[in-house]
Amino acid sequence: MDKEMQRLDPRVLRTRQLLKNALVELLEEMEIEKISVNRIAERAGINRVTFYLHYRDLPDMLEKMADEMVEDIYKVVSNHPEQASGEEWPLLESLLKHIEANARLYKVTLTFRQSTIFTDRLVKMIEEMITTRLVRQGGNPELEVERDIAIWYGSAALIGTIVKWLRRDMPYTPAYMARQITLLRSR
Repeated sequence: MDKEMQRLDPRVLRTRQLLKNALVELLEEMEIEKISVNRIAERAGINRVTFYLHYRDLPDMLEKMADEMVEDIYKVVSNHPEQASGEEWPLLESLLKHIEANARLYKVTLTFRQSTIFTDRLVKMIEEMITTRLVRQGGNPELEVERDIAIWYGSAALIGTIVKWLRRDMPYTPAYMARQITLLRSR
């Protein structure tokens, strides 16, 4: 069976979802160093051999989960072009709604300190989005800010805000957050 067929096979998707859910549950309960393939498989209700049919080891699983996270976010943002008026908040609102709908996954993956793989991937994706926006807008020469610094600052500020929002159990709606962040960025 080729990889494309495996990807579409509902049994494969179901097993991977069980494994992902098991890992998220375990990360909520303990440090990543204490999590073993055996614990993940046991929590998922499958045997260890089945885990190895999908992933080489725990780091491979984390890598693939991070790739899926970025793919999902790309789908959300690519299906929502920025408004012609230049308003960014509808795009940001879509991103935040996606994160809210998958809050458990994002909360545990973006806020656990032992591995930065998820945050690093998200920062890279946001840096690419900011770079694209700056190129499209032709930069802003009156600000006199180096492009690299603007990109670093913008991505770090957005990720930091999302992480704090998640850690505080999302006290504001995605729409409100998006408008507030957009207001901050326009100052």
